[in-house]
Amino acid sequence: MEIDKPLLKSLLIMADIIEARDPYTGGHVWRVSQFAKLLATKIGLPEDEIIKISIAAYLHDLGKVGIPDDILRKAEALTDAEYAIIKTHPSIGSRLLAGHPLGEMVTSVANEHHERIDGKGYPNGLSGAQLSLTARIVSIADAFDAMTSTRPYRKGMSVEKALCRLEDDAGTQFDSELANHMCALGRAGDLVHIVGHTAEGIPAVTCPHCGPVIAIPRNTKDGDIIYCRACHSQLELHQSGDTFTAEMTGMSDDPRDLEPYANEASADDVLAQIP
Repeated sequence: MEIDKPLLKSLLIMADIIEARDPYTGGHVWRVSQFAKLLATKIGLPEDEIIKISIAAYLHDLGKVGIPDDILRKAEALTDAEYAIIKTHPSIGSRLLAGHPLGEMVTSVANEHHERIDGKGYPNGLSGAQLSLTARIVSIADAFDAMTSTRPYRKGMSVEKALCRLEDDAGTQFDSELANHMCALGRAGDLVHIVGHTAEGIPAVTCPHCGPVIAIPRNTKDGDIIYCRACHSQLELHQSGDTFTAEMTGMSDDPRDLEPYANEASADDVLAQIP
């Protein structure tokens, strides 16, 4: 499979930059990409197809570039008008990607990842076989990560509870066969190394003051200092085995401490799978 890696990396970094606007979704695109990759592997797709699905999953939310920050980061329930704006991000993403040299590989997923098997999704109310296989896979991966991740308004579910939700919505929101395969992966323990991580081997760190996920660099070590962009807390990291906890040391008013950065480790993980 011939893919221009520098061109692809520019798209992956763009996805990370867009994700960096929302401190509560750190690592989301990497986790969705990894879940989708495992699910595509589980159903026996060829290696080239698995790689394409993993890439498309990483780029599925590019359309959020068109959603205002006050809606994207709102902690309370969205109004109907705000939710209507959120629902435009799939079509925004597909339009932005349509003219890109790699667009053919990812536009259907950008446009369809919130569609449902029963036709009650958005933006176009597609149903059943109208949905591409890639979009059906990414839809499950996206929903599973959303359920198992903490948000300002709720804590993340356990893996088992999220799997039960997938089973409950199989045949309506999700492709039944794919949902069953995802549940089999979860109950075999094949998803736990992704849940709560921001890249391969890098556990997510949450701010103990206000809860956002902070993506940390791959070379992070015990005692390093990081900052929460949501509440401006300065945090000292403490390593315990393969995980880190964060301890508040004070607050920062220095804008340089609060600069967002791309989660390059996760983009590198995606690029590394391409021969």
